[in-house]
Amino acid sequence: MTDKKQMRSAARLYAVQALYQMEVSQQTVERVVREFLDFRFGETLETGEEMAEGDANHFRSLVDNAVNWQAKVDQLTDRALVAKWPIDRIDPVLRALFRAAGGELVGMDTPPKVVITEFVDVARAFFPEGKEPKFVNAVLDHMAHEAKPGAF
Repeated sequence: MTDKKQMRSAARLYAVQALYQMEVSQQTVERVVREFLDFRFGETLETGEEMAEGDANHFRSLVDNAVNWQAKVDQLTDRALVAKWPIDRIDPVLRALFRAAGGELVGMDTPPKVVITEFVDVARAFFPEGKEPKFVNAVLDHMAHEAKPGAF
């Protein structure tokens, strides 16, 4: 994997974390983005493990798009979910993931298959033993076909 690809993958993971943090702590987008850029990217943990360096521009675009396109992304997500499970009833990590991925689908030129693959990998990072990655794949596939119908 190239450094640029790794940095974009890390930016996607950080974007999901940032969106989750914004929701649970009620912090502003500016404050959370600044915290991630200043302290999280490349951070060395107490265990000595070093966090990946992320693509700051891609991270900022993902978070901004998720916030700016949230209403449209949430509608796309709701239509992809079963009627009994609207977006406000799903796990907040998954909600953040769908918003980050949806923001990339709606507001960026990334090919939908790349967005799906990358965010399924993010789901695996958060839910390594669960069924969530398959769920994420199905929901994002539906969202991508609606958001970019001619891209497949």
